[in-house]
Amino acid sequence: MLYHTRALADGVADVDLVGYVETPLEELGDHVRVHALRTPARIGRALFALRGLARVVRQTIELVRTVLVRLDRFDVLLVQNPPALPTLLVGVVAARARGARLVVDWHNFGWAMLAVKIGPDHVATRLARRVEHWLARRANAHLCVSRAMQSELATRWGVPGAVVLHDRPASQFVATPPDARRALLARLHDALRVPDLPGPPALLVSPSSWTPDEDFGLLLEAAERYDAAIGSDATLPDLLVVATGDGPLRDHYAHAMSQRGLRRVHLRTLWLDAADYALLVGAADLGLCFHRSTSGVDLPMKIADFLGAGVPVCALDYGPCLGEVLEHGRNGLLFGTAEELARQLLELFRGWPAQAPLLAHLRENVGRATGERWDDAWKAAALPLFLAR
Repeated sequence: MLYHTRALADGVADVDLVGYVETPLEELGDHVRVHALRTPARIGRALFALRGLARVVRQTIELVRTVLVRLDRFDVLLVQNPPALPTLLVGVVAARARGARLVVDWHNFGWAMLAVKIGPDHVATRLARRVEHWLARRANAHLCVSRAMQSELATRWGVPGAVVLHDRPASQFVATPPDARRALLARLHDALRVPDLPGPPALLVSPSSWTPDEDFGLLLEAAERYDAAIGSDATLPDLLVVATGDGPLRDHYAHAMSQRGLRRVHLRTLWLDAADYALLVGAADLGLCFHRSTSGVDLPMKIADFLGAGVPVCALDYGPCLGEVLEHGRNGLLFGTAEELARQLLELFRGWPAQAPLLAHLRENVGRATGERWDDAWKAAALPLFLAR
């Protein structure tokens, strides 16, 4: 949504940005007004449906007050989905009340994410799915992140004509120069707690929102297998695996990582500001993605960031949709189990850094791809939807 905001504010429109401000926002310019919503408390599994309903009611009231009372007149209302409830519901009502066009930016399906928490057959999940279907058909235009999602919307949701806007890396995601990489790792030394090693470790980075649709259990098991397999093998490096970001499951997995007692795989969690995050992504020797799609048709944005920075990716294979951005053996590797990921890591890093032919092959292919950037993709796909009357 910040990417949309910057693009729209760059000579296209004045923008009111409504959402949670959980981390400091960088300067967005004179054409952007930020309306911060109250960040909700995390809800555990106990009484999830009841507490979730209470939160939806509170959020609905806050959104209605913000969008229909505090905001000046607007021509287009852009809503990111999920969450469908209450955001998409309020979006439909507000757009009708203000005579504005409603554009929905589909990144996943709200009901599918709810199903992970309470089950697909729960009455709340079934109701959420029906409501989300009904609301979707009330929008004027749609963006979505994959061709598979475009097809799903058209064939099963009665929403034809959604425009595919694949996640593309922003301009800051480029390869980090060696001097900048050394400076970054020196600055993060205390936070990463890297022990004294005979040689530099390979740097693996896994951005995360720490939600149930990311399977970090696979990382823990693969790390144990790699650690056990290499022993004191001097042809294989230590691995420094940094999982960035924040979210509800971060503390759980951080504790699990600290209990593993691994000797040559060093698992760390880290929160970074936007600038350092881009540098770390560009400094990685390999990207890791443990996204396990709830719908099977969404795409993790982190893969686009890695490829933009020239970094190959090992990603959990959750279905054909992933092939829209990642080709096994060309710009990355797909795995289905922790055992498979561990074998890939052993193959990728044997002889590293002097001789690692498979990793070099993948990196060369990633670097050779020209790759469309966010701004160009947005102007081609999204801008016409905002300018339509």
